[in-house]
Amino acid sequence: MKKVVILDYGSGNLRSAERAVARLGVEVEVTADYETALNADGLVVPGVGAFAACMSGLKAVRGDRIVDRRLAGGQPVLGICVGMQILFERGVEHGVETPGCDEWPGTVERLEAPVVPHMGWNTVEAPEDTVLFRGLDADTRFYFVHSYGVRKWELVPNETLAPPLVTWSTHGTPFVAAVENGYLSATQFHPEKSGDAGAAVLRNWIDTL
Repeated sequence: MKKVVILDYGSGNLRSAERAVARLGVEVEVTADYETALNADGLVVPGVGAFAACMSGLKAVRGDRIVDRRLAGGQPVLGICVGMQILFERGVEHGVETPGCDEWPGTVERLEAPVVPHMGWNTVEAPEDTVLFRGLDADTRFYFVHSYGVRKWELVPNETLAPPLVTWSTHGTPFVAAVENGYLSATQFHPEKSGDAGAAVLRNWIDTL
């Protein structure tokens, strides 16, 4: 049986994520333990609240190092909501810039929309070769709750590496809804709150472990 760790760094919808993953028939543990998180078959990095607070909590449990070491060793990581945002280079909230994990270049910034936060169900535009959204219809909806996001994808294509698969959604203006980049995947929406559609995304990810 595959084992998935939900990283507990003081910021995340831990129990909902735990239940959603457990329903898919894998062993799940919620922990901040360094070695346990490092050696699991899959690691989920959740996140809710402010970018700066999440980064502070992540560093307190050496979560940034865990992510780095797992990716270097070819071990899958899935970021969710702010757990996706902190994988980018920086976040800017209320004029304050906070360094992120810098797995991808780019800035997490306030959404440009008539109504913020973006709260509720929305569709996404996934690329053809997607794994996370495999088997799902184009009009499938997912549950979002966020005021900030990545509005511009900044990674310059590299001839030696396969380009990441970037999924978009729109609230006012387009923003990054998901990324699939080798062993690192992430969603801005909450799969654990997205019913059958979210369960399908989690299943697709678990199938890669």
